[in-house]
Amino acid sequence: MRQSIYVKGFKHVNPIPNACRIGNLMVSGLINGVDPGTGKVPPTMEEQCAFMFAHLRDIVETGGGTVGDILRMTVWLKDRSHREVLNREWVKMFPDEKTRPARLAMSGTTDPAVLIQCDFMAVLNPPK
Repeated sequence: MRQSIYVKGFKHVNPIPNACRIGNLMVSGLINGVDPGTGKVPPTMEEQCAFMFAHLRDIVETGGGTVGDILRMTVWLKDRSHREVLNREWVKMFPDEKTRPARLAMSGTTDPAVLIQCDFMAVLNPPK
């Protein structure tokens, strides 16, 4: 049975969940770096990237998993020269180079104010 995942402080404008889980597979929608306190997109890449990774953690944990269950991430950057900021947050979330998920980074975002966004796929323990 499909389970929709919603987290406090981060929601889509459209009527869709943050992620969806069937069995041990979880797939997210787009995750950006909106400030959960204000609902606004902060101006800097550093802030957006930190919030994006915090939302990612919230979503996977709300769905019953951990960041260790993430198999793959796709990241879209408005400006690919910001990859260094992305890599700093990446290493904070996935410090062990032997257990990091796969990642694809591409150009493009869905909103002019959004500098970075991602989605993920995770394989979790089967639900109880």
